[in-house]
Amino acid sequence: MRKTVFELIREHKAAVQETPCIVVDTETAKKNICRMQEAVSACGCKLRPHIKTHKIPYFARLQLAAGAEGITCAKVSEAEVMAAGGVEDIFIAYPMVGEFRIHRALELQKRVKRLILAVDSLEGAAALSRSAGEAGLTCEVRLEVDTGARRTGVTRGHVLELAGQIAALPHLNLTGIYTFKSLVLHGCPTEDNEAAAVEEAELMSGMAAGLRARGLPIREVSAGSTPTGLQVARTGLVTEVRPGTYIFGDWMLTKENCAAVEDIAVRLYATVVSTPAPDYAVLDGGTKTFPMDIPLDTLPFLYPGYAIPIGVDGKPDENLQLRRMNEEHGILTAKNGRTGLRVGQVLELIPIHICTAVNMQNSVFVFEDGALRRMPVEARGMLV
Repeated sequence: MRKTVFELIREHKAAVQETPCIVVDTETAKKNICRMQEAVSACGCKLRPHIKTHKIPYFARLQLAAGAEGITCAKVSEAEVMAAGGVEDIFIAYPMVGEFRIHRALELQKRVKRLILAVDSLEGAAALSRSAGEAGLTCEVRLEVDTGARRTGVTRGHVLELAGQIAALPHLNLTGIYTFKSLVLHGCPTEDNEAAAVEEAELMSGMAAGLRARGLPIREVSAGSTPTGLQVARTGLVTEVRPGTYIFGDWMLTKENCAAVEDIAVRLYATVVSTPAPDYAVLDGGTKTFPMDIPLDTLPFLYPGYAIPIGVDGKPDENLQLRRMNEEHGILTAKNGRTGLRVGQVLELIPIHICTAVNMQNSVFVFEDGALRRMPVEARGMLV
């Protein structure tokens, strides 16, 4: 049985080149890619993975080679990086608002085979239509619908009216609707992935049917993040799902019943730089390494720290907690009063949320063919 790079590092058969860093076991990532692709395809549904997790064209190409329809990005700047890396079918699932953003999107449309843009307001859609007309283009767009996350997206009661107004704009081609809902049921957080997914699919299918009854040719119904994506696909009510985190996995997915620890293809590594007292040790990674976007000690998942330390046996260390950080310092504390760590020791940790962790790295180390090599995170920090 193949050993992961994390096992080889624990056995001193592979070495971390520098810290703090992220290491990716490529074979595990490939297994995750293929497993999701095969499962979604078996449902007769298309997979358009979100690249927010890896932000690297190399991994996007692996997803496309496995059968993905195209990719999803959040920002135009991310899409530009992916297009430069050879991706030709891109959905930017974020409201296309701001002349600077619209201008770059229209330029990008000229360079790829298919670019799908997102709208959720008449003001944004009208501005996009005007600029497209001035550029001599017609843009394919999808209308975002709020199905419970209360983020971007038109509320369900205004979908029919707004969709009709957008469809009437001269330089837009409204081809679909999409949503991000995640683990929400009846408007509240839930741990019931299946029920959340069924509600998501039924809401979207019902709205698409209503729009078609009004004469709007809605072809694409896009939904499903990693916690609900496969279950949404299995309903047969949507045409496309857009999971992202599944490729690498993280501790959050294990709590959301979406992955096992052995499915997690990434680790954070940090070096112990100081042990001033028996009950705490200091790592060379702080808030610039470990993301703090997940609240601790909060229901339903009660995360105990900003990353999960892993022991020499490959299992979570129940004694160590990473709960305090400065910019360059991560403070590990011991519940039993003794960390047992020494200066110079390299510690393995599982990130709580991998997407934000990757975005804090200029590069990651990828393990392939028995060796670690540095790979730039080309779309990190792409805000526009």
